[in-house]
Amino acid sequence: MLEEWIDAVCLELGLERREIDRDLVLDLARDVAHGVARPGAPLTTFLLGLAVGRGTPARDAAARLTEMAEGWRPTEDRAREAGETGERD
Repeated sequence: MLEEWIDAVCLELGLERREIDRDLVLDLARDVAHGVARPGAPLTTFLLGLAVGRGTPARDAAARLTEMAEGWRPTEDRAREAGETGERD
């Protein structure tokens, strides 16, 4: 069913199906949902699409975003760590 949906969306938006890397997008969404927050998943994949539309290679951008998501800590956690060590951002 998902493949049919992707095919239909590509047709509707005039996109080439062979240019869509389903697993890349789904993996990024999963990493953000688990590492950052669930609502961040669709927003991040949208931002990935904007970056790709502006010429950034999808795999490069997704790898950078996955790395960010895997190491993400809320600002308050980073501030607390900096306070404990005396460091400043």
